[in-house]
Amino acid sequence: MKITSIRTTPVLAPLTRPVRTASGTIDRFPLVLIDVDTDAGVQGHAYAQVYLPELLAALEQTVASLASMTIGLPLAPRDVHAHLLRRCRLFGMKGLLGAALGGLDMALWDAWARARGQPLARALGAELRPLRAYYSVGLYSAAEVVAIAEETLAAGFAGLKIKAGFATFAEDLAAVRAAKRALGNATALMIDYNQSQTLPEAMARCKALDGEGLEWIEEPVLADDLAGCARIAQAIATPIQIGENFHGPSEMRAAIEACASDLVMPDAQFIHGVTGWLEASALAQAAGLPMSSHTFVEASAQLLCGAPTAHWIEVLDAAGGLRQAPLQIKGGMLLPWDSPGIGLAWREDMVARHRV
Repeated sequence: MKITSIRTTPVLAPLTRPVRTASGTIDRFPLVLIDVDTDAGVQGHAYAQVYLPELLAALEQTVASLASMTIGLPLAPRDVHAHLLRRCRLFGMKGLLGAALGGLDMALWDAWARARGQPLARALGAELRPLRAYYSVGLYSAAEVVAIAEETLAAGFAGLKIKAGFATFAEDLAAVRAAKRALGNATALMIDYNQSQTLPEAMARCKALDGEGLEWIEEPVLADDLAGCARIAQAIATPIQIGENFHGPSEMRAAIEACASDLVMPDAQFIHGVTGWLEASALAQAAGLPMSSHTFVEASAQLLCGAPTAHWIEVLDAAGGLRQAPLQIKGGMLLPWDSPGIGLAWREDMVARHRV
């Protein structure tokens, strides 16, 4: 079976609510939908994402350019992945190029699993199982976060992650305490600083939050400041979480060697797709690190089923407004889609409506 064509569609996907962070607000999610065709009539579907609409055209062109290097190759995702790494060795696989590789790799694995008539997890030798799920939202004040917590409970999630990084620590603390009160003890609370703090400020804030019962504190400093992350992780009892900005398994390996965190959460795109995730999962297992996911709920649900140290699945449903199948959350758990591939089928009317 050979790859005959790969189509890209840029969209600004609708979100249930804007995602506010310390760096800005995402009102609609810029995605490049990726559709693979083969000479056997089997298709594959996935997407790549970029946070800034100004970069959407650049991401689409990058995906299309990488895709052009795969036409005519057999549908063997690991071999295609290795082929693209060789072709791009002089430039490197980071930034938009790494994002394009990750999205394209997911689409190829989706087609590979569809050709076998199995969900990706089963095709990779795992079994589908419920995954502990948390609701991931933006930056909300103490007054605003109560409604978010109530929404989390009503939807049946086992956890809630809110952004932090207000101008003052007092605002961070007030939001954390308000969310904890509203959630109760049975529902976990995580916070995410999105790399917004200097090391001295991050150290002070994380130490001050250490007794607040948080499941984790995420990316308190710049993602590549592994030494800073390690210092904070050593200084506090609350687990430090990083990983959404690992650009390929080699960066995850470096973070593990630096003892930069207590937990890891690779992004299925930036870790270089399914191929990169499988290597990352092995690294997490060898290090004994609990491994969660970042966005890309469709692929992540399949991949976490086979991850030996699977921890939490993040639900920030970037493509939910374009996808046919709804999420299934029951008793705090996400139920992966029991359909061939990663469970993606587009609502063509919504794709047309939100196409750029």
